Amino acid sequence: MFRGINTINLDAKGRLAMPARYRELLASQNIDQLVVTIDPNHSCLMLYPVAEWDQIERQIESLSSFDPVTQRIKHLLIGHATDLELDGSGRILLPQELRLYAKLEKHVCLIGQGKKLEIWSQEIWSQQRDKWLGESSTEGEFSDKLHSLPL
Repeated sequence: MFRGINTINLDAKGRLAMPARYRELLASQNIDQLVVTIDPNHSCLMLYPVAEWDQIERQIESLSSFDPVTQRIKHLLIGHATDLELDGSGRILLPQELRLYAKLEKHVCLIGQGKKLEIWSQEIWSQQRDKWLGESSTEGEFSDKLHSLPL
């Protein structure tokens, strides 16, 4: 559903204008409700259509509350999950607390990841991408994983 990278500017109020191709895709599926939450593994946010998030949330809720690791996952993912709605101009308002977590300032990258979008600080995304590319070239990790894909 979502693929590609878009560089976008947040406005002074922390609103992100959804690229036209994603707005059209969402509109074609009658989706105007989204959910944003933190990525506990990286300094970025994850943005889901509400139906996708509902499935994930049910899976998270089914995890044991007696396990400290799963309890942390619940607190982080569900606790930070925020309902968003596209406004008439195709923008979403990212909550300040989540913008601070992901260190989002003016320049952000919207990264398509299939059923979700990731929202990264442009600077952090560039650093992370370069790190991953450097690791893959020295460890041969990508080549082993890619052998099974028809690229």
